[in-house]
Amino acid sequence: MKWVVFVVTMAFVTLFFWYQVNKTGNIPKPGQIAPAFDLPDQGGKMHKIDDYRGKWLVLYFYPKDGTPVCTKEACAFRDGFAKIKSAGADIVGISLDDASSHVQFAAKNHIPFSLLSDASGKVSKEYGVLMNLVIFRLAKRYTFLIDPEGHVVKVYDQVQVYAHVNEVLDDLKRFSSR
Repeated sequence: MKWVVFVVTMAFVTLFFWYQVNKTGNIPKPGQIAPAFDLPDQGGKMHKIDDYRGKWLVLYFYPKDGTPVCTKEACAFRDGFAKIKSAGADIVGISLDDASSHVQFAAKNHIPFSLLSDASGKVSKEYGVLMNLVIFRLAKRYTFLIDPEGHVVKVYDQVQVYAHVNEVLDDLKRFSSR
């Protein structure tokens, strides 16, 4: 009987964590106005979504500074930074890490774009990417392509780190030529 209780308890706990990891809030859909933000970057400068009006914005959310996949993603955006800029877009990364963590992460990896600190998780929740795992919170790995008028044009929810920058570049060229 004890093993049945154990198995049922473990199944419940596993199901609970699976649900927490996989549930998402209201993710903005293409055509919708991108939710506002007002967050500090790694240098303490405040950034608002209105700062990017008039140009394309690649807004990417990631779980944690310094973790292997997040580092690969940031470095892939770093390596594609010049191409994305020449396509008329800015890049901004957001995680729940604090600004001092971003300072170290950006310096160590030579990140040339802003990393914003969403320590409260409010912006991540607005974008529907906040994972609340009871003992800790993270932003899910999502990217939003936002047009110069502030509308979400594309949502990337299945990010393949190495191919992602080229996918974003291709979409930037395709959408900006309309």
